[in-house]
Amino acid sequence: MPFEPVETIDGDPANGFLLVCDHARNTVPPGYDDLGLNGAVFERHIAYDIGARAVTLKLAAALGAPAVLSCFSRLVIDPNRGLDDPTLVMRLSDGAVVPGNARITPEEKQCRIETYYVPYHDALADAIDRAISVGTPPALVSIHSFTPSWKTFRRPWHIGVLWDRDPRLAVPLIAALQADRAIVVGDNEPYSGQLAGDTMFRHGTGRGLAHALIELRQDLVSDDDGVSVWADRLIDVLKGLRHQEGLNTVRHYGSASGHGTKE
Repeated sequence: MPFEPVETIDGDPANGFLLVCDHARNTVPPGYDDLGLNGAVFERHIAYDIGARAVTLKLAAALGAPAVLSCFSRLVIDPNRGLDDPTLVMRLSDGAVVPGNARITPEEKQCRIETYYVPYHDALADAIDRAISVGTPPALVSIHSFTPSWKTFRRPWHIGVLWDRDPRLAVPLIAALQADRAIVVGDNEPYSGQLAGDTMFRHGTGRGLAHALIELRQDLVSDDDGVSVWADRLIDVLKGLRHQEGLNTVRHYGSASGHGTKE
């Protein structure tokens, strides 16, 4: 069977939310010889976002929301980057040389764009179009995860919400999460959401849709119990925000500053 670059979950297009998971899997399609890397590398953050797919699927089922998830490792090509981003195809990631990317030709890069990147973004655009066609511009909720430490810094946040200029979803989402004093919530932490060209810029900012990128600390969602705890927390919060005023309208707040950084 041919490799499918995108996983889509059916849901009610009038639901109000569309779930997104850019780094859902650590799979390298056939023919790439695992990019010359050993298997242990694909259990690390450089290959995918640990726990993100499982949380996304639980949210989709509980909310009845459609979802779009990638099926290829970010090491093949990163769908959460603009086409002009030098990290679109990573040659070196977190100290690991990626042999299959180190001398990538322009032709091979374009092939990966057409085979994996474009179908993923086309599927997202199609899901948005379906929601708009029934009169409910969707609020985009993107699920990611981050490493507990960066170099020698132990990251204190349990969860972060990344955003740029559109406050409609991100600000009330942060406030709702901060109401739980047992967790540390990052506002544009562990990194900024102001990254021109990323998925939320392209489909959220660019189309005037409310959006937020949720980052979960990986040690908290690395097993089934952790996934359930955090999915349940997010389900409760998102249900409470479903009818937020202006959430399902088209409004343009200006473009991203472009100064964001993401792993």
